[in-house]
Amino acid sequence: MSGTAQRRHARSRDPRGHWRLLALTLPVIFVTLLFEGWTIHEVDAAKTRHPCTRPVPESVDESGPVLRGIDGDKVSSAAAPARTVALTFDGGPDPEWTPRLLDLLREHHAHATFFVFGTQAARHPDLVRRILDEGHEIGSNTYTGADLGSSSRVRFGMELGLTQKTLAGTAGIRTDLLRMPLTTEVDTLCGAEWQAARKAAADGYVLVAANHPTRDPAHGLIRQFSQTELAYDEAKKLLDDPRADRFTTVTDAVGMPPADTRVSTAERWQGKVLNWAVAAGSTFTHVMNWVLVVAGALGLLRLLSLVFFARAHVRRLTRTRPGAPWLREVNAPVTVLVPAYNEEAGIESTVHSLLASTHPYLEVIVIDDGSTDRTADLATWIDDPRVRVIRQPNSGKAAALNTGLANASHDIVVMVDADTVFEPDALFRLVQPLAHPAVGAVSGNTKVGNRRGLLGRWQHLEYVFGFNLDRRMFEVLECMPTVPGAIGAFRRDALMGVGGVSEDTLAEDTDLTMALWRAGWRVVYEESAIAWTEVPTSLRQLWRQRYRWCYGTLQAMWKHRGAVVEVGAAGRFARRGLSYLAVFQVVLPLLAPVVDLYAVYGALFADPLQAAGVWIAFLGVQLICAAYALRLDGERLWALWSMPFQLFVYRQLMYLVVIQSVFALLLGTRLKWHRMQRSGTAAAQQLRNPVAERQLSTR
Repeated sequence: MSGTAQRRHARSRDPRGHWRLLALTLPVIFVTLLFEGWTIHEVDAAKTRHPCTRPVPESVDESGPVLRGIDGDKVSSAAAPARTVALTFDGGPDPEWTPRLLDLLREHHAHATFFVFGTQAARHPDLVRRILDEGHEIGSNTYTGADLGSSSRVRFGMELGLTQKTLAGTAGIRTDLLRMPLTTEVDTLCGAEWQAARKAAADGYVLVAANHPTRDPAHGLIRQFSQTELAYDEAKKLLDDPRADRFTTVTDAVGMPPADTRVSTAERWQGKVLNWAVAAGSTFTHVMNWVLVVAGALGLLRLLSLVFFARAHVRRLTRTRPGAPWLREVNAPVTVLVPAYNEEAGIESTVHSLLASTHPYLEVIVIDDGSTDRTADLATWIDDPRVRVIRQPNSGKAAALNTGLANASHDIVVMVDADTVFEPDALFRLVQPLAHPAVGAVSGNTKVGNRRGLLGRWQHLEYVFGFNLDRRMFEVLECMPTVPGAIGAFRRDALMGVGGVSEDTLAEDTDLTMALWRAGWRVVYEESAIAWTEVPTSLRQLWRQRYRWCYGTLQAMWKHRGAVVEVGAAGRFARRGLSYLAVFQVVLPLLAPVVDLYAVYGALFADPLQAAGVWIAFLGVQLICAAYALRLDGERLWALWSMPFQLFVYRQLMYLVVIQSVFALLLGTRLKWHRMQRSGTAAAQQLRNPVAERQLSTR
């Protein structure tokens, strides 16, 4: 082993918590979504108001439509003089009808007052500025159009205050005019609405109601319109009415100072920040709508593709499989490499399972990578001439494999993790596809041995439904990206041709597989070659293992990115395999936390039944596909009960792994080869599942 490898391994270090950035980012996004949901959906939700429990005070009922002051139940009001019409338009600004109304007013040399929603003003600041530039007046219709009479104290303040901040940010003004939503004439300011009107007046607002629409314009009129096609037609008819001489704003009609006053620079910048947040939230929700559609479509396409290609794999031609009339049975001697670092819990089970193989000729080389426990001693004490133990300073898994490769005696090499237990016929079945001269490597079928706990069951489903079903598809598409370190067979000359096992990445198995494709070799999957592995039993161990896998895979993908433009099998592998990994193991997981937040947003502010229906439907498709994968692997379907729970914990952990890995890679962090704390339980499931009881439907 070279000193360079030792120094490189020594420089590696534990990962930093780059995912903490996510912990800071996601709450900001969630708050933005909550605000966006409130501002969008409350406008539509506030269509009704509570019925009045008591009439308006007599002084209000007899007042004019403009309430300039309220003292208890006494009011100071005003009305439009004869032949003067104050046109008022509620809601908006609306991108379709506000410009048309402005054009209509300009044609008639008329002015009006626009009572705007703060939410709409933030989304269409250009229309707010145009209203003012053309001599019209701005009033508040609250931020979302909510019923102020039934609003809490906090909600009441937000409805009025946010509208003022929005106007400050869009046009640098504040307004003293307020039209309370869901009100028309003054007699609608009854009950709780009257109490809200008194609070608004105490804050300095002038409340503007309206005259009845049938009032003769000759007597003076404050007319209320919405911003719709019908309102446009009615406004046009009124503008042509000869009974009115002047069409103007509310304040001009009643002889008040203009309602629009300039704000300070600080207030304007506060408003700009609010408007930017609203614009960002609006853009984000629109983008996420498309992301959800694309991600959902890709996820569904992936599931259907896995089942389709798995079925094609089952029905494949047997040109590269044992039993084909023109392929010989492979009985050549095999060298099995077992790299080990502090694996005393399982090393004996692993070696004994290999020695019990039905394959007639093999040697087992255990490479002790500087263990500090009894790993090397336990392997040495195994009394069998086929076993050799090589000791070296701790240098990492790749270096250990290269040491073993340099000492291998045979032309077929099998690489095995030190926690893996082989079925008796697994070694023989694993090497049979090498009878085809184009095949340079074979992936075996790794199964979870310690699957009793919930975390073990989740990983069991992942291995069967994810890894093994993926491998069936990869073989059909000729783009297998990884021969797993737990069980893989190789031609020795193929390994030497690519320079052995590279130490450039932490996913040495993925790196090696990609190098073999680029060297012109085919890589296949032998599903009947079964080995049992021990998986992490705690979230911390799982995190460390998957972090190393993901980080190493990203390294390998970047290292072999040039294969995308190559021709032949290497190019096909890269364009299919690397694209698949990039989309489904990098991009979509990076987006997943935000997608989950947006799903919560949809459940809270859109249609919760629809959101639940989509989630249940997608889960149903996953369960069907997982059931098919379990049947193909000869596994019981009982494990499916844990799958819905997997979506709430395990799935999020895997997303965090990808996010952490991407950040670490971008920042140039070099990670150590972390080992997992073993308990030697990989053999337990094998003992409960003898070969005679398995019914593999893939054969």
